[in-house]
Amino acid sequence: MDEAEARRKIHDLLLTGDNRLKQGVSAEKIRQNYEEALAIAREHGLEEGVRPLVEIRLNDLERLARGSTPPAPPDA
Repeated sequence: MDEAEARRKIHDLLLTGDNRLKQGVSAEKIRQNYEEALAIAREHGLEEGVRPLVEIRLNDLERLARGSTPPAPPDA
């Protein structure tokens, strides 16, 4: 898989995870999408740009699993 294909696959996995979250799919399946995206990023030297996106999503997934509300956005 070349870099462009890896980027497309990462994008698709993140989007699939996000859509699954909206649809109420199990947290484990969502986590698998995000972790697979990060693994592909690692394999293709793209981890630095993808890791923060995945970490935010995984943190949100954990927060939702605990039933807590999202943090308030910062004041502008």
